[in-house]
Amino acid sequence: MTDAHRRVAVAERAARAGGAVARQAFRGDLAVETKSDKNDLVTESDRDAQRQVVSTLRAEFPNDAIVGEEEAVPVGPTGEETEILSEVPESGDTWVVDPIDGTANFARGLRTWGTAVAAVAGGDLAAAAVYLPATEDMYAAGAETGTRNGSALSVSDRTDPETFAVAPVGRFERGSGDELGDIAEAVVDELGDFRRFGSMQATLSFVASGELDAAFSTYTPDPWDSLAGIHLVRRAGGTVTDLAGEPWSRDSEGIVASNGEAHEAVRAVARAAGSD
Repeated sequence: MTDAHRRVAVAERAARAGGAVARQAFRGDLAVETKSDKNDLVTESDRDAQRQVVSTLRAEFPNDAIVGEEEAVPVGPTGEETEILSEVPESGDTWVVDPIDGTANFARGLRTWGTAVAAVAGGDLAAAAVYLPATEDMYAAGAETGTRNGSALSVSDRTDPETFAVAPVGRFERGSGDELGDIAEAVVDELGDFRRFGSMQATLSFVASGELDAAFSTYTPDPWDSLAGIHLVRRAGGTVTDLAGEPWSRDSEGIVASNGEAHEAVRAVARAAGSD
């Protein structure tokens, strides 16, 4: 097994293991806490799922760095803590983990949430897995292709942007209603229909599998919210750029992900929204 094949296999196994932990608590009695504001939620299941993901990764890649949404938690039989970074290092191999992407959905009993794991090797995205436990869908991609539940991933083949289903992704904090309203108006007027799912990784996975035609963020999201999904879209034949239309990189401003058939039309809407 090549290193690339090994990484995607481990990413898939780690995402499934972490998602299984979270699924045990789904729609149960949850102790919900807040972080930056009233709607930025975290539960003990986030920490438990991250612990399981990290433990799975550490068993195979003990020396790789780990970037994650939650703070360091004890991992392993001796309870030692694994350092959890908030940014992807400039060099070295790194795993990027979101134990529950869509915690607000998870806490409310909505089914659109997932566990995301991405591998960065040699400075480039090398593997990704996004597992949606409530629907038992596993999206995974390695160096060349992607799959959903073992079947090949492929973006949609729509070419008319006025028929596109497009999903703006990311959190809109209290007081940013005008911004979201402007984005929704631009999508409906210039493109096709508007969707919001509450999980960036799930949304990007839907672009990769063709249920959505495009998604975009007007700001640069955290790596755990975005890297796995970006890799899936690319390996499914889609296009991912920044707001300026340059190929997406980890220091890009914003994200525009599409099936590639009318990317410029989507990018123009995203860029106009991001400049307001």
